[in-house]
Amino acid sequence: MPPIADMPPSSSLSSLAMRSWLFAPGDSEKKMAKAADSAADIALFDLEDAVATENKPRARDLVRAMLASRPEGRERLWVRVNPLDGPHTLADLAAVMPARPGGIMLPKAGGRGDVERLDHYLSALEVANGIDQGSTPVIALVTETAASMFHTGDYRGAPRLVAMSWGAEDLADSIGASSNRKPDGSYGFTYELARSLCLLGAANAGVAAIETIQADFRDLDGLKARAEQVRRDGFAGMLAIHPAQVDVINAAFTPNAEELAHAQMVVDLFAANPGVGTIGYQGGMLDRPHLSRAQRLLCQVGQG
Repeated sequence: MPPIADMPPSSSLSSLAMRSWLFAPGDSEKKMAKAADSAADIALFDLEDAVATENKPRARDLVRAMLASRPEGRERLWVRVNPLDGPHTLADLAAVMPARPGGIMLPKAGGRGDVERLDHYLSALEVANGIDQGSTPVIALVTETAASMFHTGDYRGAPRLVAMSWGAEDLADSIGASSNRKPDGSYGFTYELARSLCLLGAANAGVAAIETIQADFRDLDGLKARAEQVRRDGFAGMLAIHPAQVDVINAAFTPNAEELAHAQMVVDLFAANPGVGTIGYQGGMLDRPHLSRAQRLLCQVGQG
């Protein structure tokens, strides 16, 4: 996971894992409690897609009560609010911020300007509720509309932003597509592009890239293969919709002993040969990018 920048010294976010992000509908106390009690690194109480319009007022009350009932570990209890282009965002924030959520997920972000606008709202509510200003982090969903696809590289320096994720369902709706899948079940080109733009945008912004959901929560073998692949691509974690997915995701995004040993070997080789740009090793060459990746991997587990 990339280092968390520009957060207050008192924030514990720098040590917070971001491998698994488990959604739970905000109008279900049972499902929110199950998510909070799960092994997910972050539980996401959802006020957006999972909650019908007529149920949103009650869901806000339930989410606030759930947050208030769990003062320990609240840094891992986040809330997905409704998008800024609708009528619900301010009501969502006003309801949940007094209970000090660990962070906020912003859906349908159209670019850096939306994160800046959210920052203004959060700053006012933090001050009003005695919360350290700037201490509530944000993850943005950055590919859910056609227009947003052109702004995925604009988030560098955006306030509070610690992670970016992408979505395929809302994007398909935005462009009038009947499906986002090819006949073999894989994503079509436009949605693979969205995944890549999210990854590149997150790298440019210096924040964590988080893979989108796998809707078939029963296909744990497929989930394992996909999570392992996107981790190799550079993603730091993945969204989940069912507790059964959490252990698979956590395992896929946790470096194993062989990876750690190899990374330590690379670091040790360069330490033993200061000032060199490349080192011959087992018939190949190791260069500075290999060292950088090894250092980053060790930092993930506190060995760097």
